[in-house]
Amino acid sequence: MKHLWKYLLPVFLLTGCVLVDEDMSDCDTDYTLDYELRLVTNMTTELQTQLSMAADVSVSAALKATMKDIFTDYAHDVNLSFYDVYSDSSRLHNERHIMDGSQSSYTLYIPVRKYMHLAIANIEDNREVVLEADDRCHTSRLTQPVRDTIDSHSTGIFTARLPMDVKEGEDQQFNVRLYMANCASALVLDTLGSGIRDIRVYASGFATGYSIADSTYRFDYTPIVRARKVPVEGTEPPLCFTTVTFPSRDVPSSKTTIESPDEFVSEAAENPLWRYKIYTTLKDGTVTETVLGVKLPLMAGQMKVVKASIIDDGSCVPVAPWVGSLVTLDWIEQPGWEVDF
Repeated sequence: MKHLWKYLLPVFLLTGCVLVDEDMSDCDTDYTLDYELRLVTNMTTELQTQLSMAADVSVSAALKATMKDIFTDYAHDVNLSFYDVYSDSSRLHNERHIMDGSQSSYTLYIPVRKYMHLAIANIEDNREVVLEADDRCHTSRLTQPVRDTIDSHSTGIFTARLPMDVKEGEDQQFNVRLYMANCASALVLDTLGSGIRDIRVYASGFATGYSIADSTYRFDYTPIVRARKVPVEGTEPPLCFTTVTFPSRDVPSSKTTIESPDEFVSEAAENPLWRYKIYTTLKDGTVTETVLGVKLPLMAGQMKVVKASIIDDGSCVPVAPWVGSLVTLDWIEQPGWEVDF
């Protein structure tokens, strides 16, 4: 597996101060925080493995172009919060900065004491993910809008947490590593000879939110994600659809911090962990519904490619053994119908 380590190293100078009889003293000591954004992903390996045929070259190129703003070492914005560790975990200091690059420096002035520090990068331009309840450390979380159907995330999100003991009169250096909190999938469909005239793709089975302080994902309901069609060049190229989401459930338990691309290798579950629903419309106007159940987890930082062929009845036949299928021919859309997983 190829390691794709990307580094973002803004340095923060933290000046420690203490209150003595309502007067400030010992305010000349600098404290340094090194921020390192680590993009650990299997995207290059996944594309090389799953899209290795000559016919797949254009699809691979299209996916790389589509995902360049998701799997990236570029940070647009950063949100830095420092929380009380002695009582109610309230936020004591917060700063937001527009970085627009890979390196930047800031100077912060906060009192000498212990903190829990949370950092989030690339959240301001993400239309489907918001930071909420961040006035307390233990409630700070990333969430999606509660709707029946949502769109994919529009940025790659990175987070970090670090206990800090800022001491008076000492030269200290804190290293903060930010890891990717979301992931992506791609559905590649060979439609040659199928005769379909329209197609709709949805996905489901992903987390609804992320608790930053304890690095755990929440599965409060079942969001349905509209898959985005990727433009692919060529004569009758395969169709390609992508989603960018929080991870799926894992087997047997969810691991949220990935240290190496080798850790993206997982055993297949007995039952599907996440799904695609594909609706194909044939030339005669009939619709075929195919549910593709994926038995491998989709982890934070991971790219997963699922390949299938559409045959003449509109059904999708998966290529990999870890993907199952359930087909309904002549599927009828009911009044008020919504995608139901």
